[in-house]
Amino acid sequence: MNSSKQVQEAVGGYFKDPSGNSKMVGSTMRGAGQNLELRKEDMSKIKDALLKQIKSLPDFEKLKSHIDMTITAEGLRIELTEGERGTFFESGSAVPSPSGKGLLIALAQEVGRLPNHVSIEGHTDSKPYSGGLTGYSNWELSVDRANMARKIMQNSGLQEHQVSQVRGFADQRPRANDRSDDPANRRISLIVEYVNKEAATGEKKVGAGDEPEATGEAKKTPNGSPATAAHYGTK
Repeated sequence: MNSSKQVQEAVGGYFKDPSGNSKMVGSTMRGAGQNLELRKEDMSKIKDALLKQIKSLPDFEKLKSHIDMTITAEGLRIELTEGERGTFFESGSAVPSPSGKGLLIALAQEVGRLPNHVSIEGHTDSKPYSGGLTGYSNWELSVDRANMARKIMQNSGLQEHQVSQVRGFADQRPRANDRSDDPANRRISLIVEYVNKEAATGEKKVGAGDEPEATGEAKKTPNGSPATAAHYGTK
């Protein structure tokens, strides 16, 4: 990391004392949990802490090839990809599997200690929805899965004001561009955004009082090319 020792100590403090009452860090940082604007290079510290947390899950070995963490222009993007028969959600459903629920709870417990906002995205593959519900499509499924992930995480430690957006993209943003029906395109994406989002990406900052956005339409906001990749697992 290129961060100064002060910044490293302050980032680490989020996980030790999120209330911000630990020892003073620098003249302008009154506590480890206050007044710090995380930069891109600091995201690796958060990534390492999240990996440490989820490695303690009993079925981690089964899940690790379906978890990918990448540092991008938006923040830390966490991709939870599905297998052929479903991994984190029951096939064709917004009902989470026990493994999926356990992972979302573990992530919420750590991310909930941070000051960062979080965006939650749902994605599907190009196969038409075949769950039998009339008028229900991949658009509804992608939104419902993202919203279910939000509910689980907010009931498990993620703060209500942290969620900035809940979005569903159906099959419009495939992970495997050359294979639109690849199961890996079915996924939940969690984006831990930079605290100083405007400075990091040029976008308008999302205020703590803003309402989360839920939609079934593909957004036109750019994902941005990865600035630093830190992948975990194989595809």
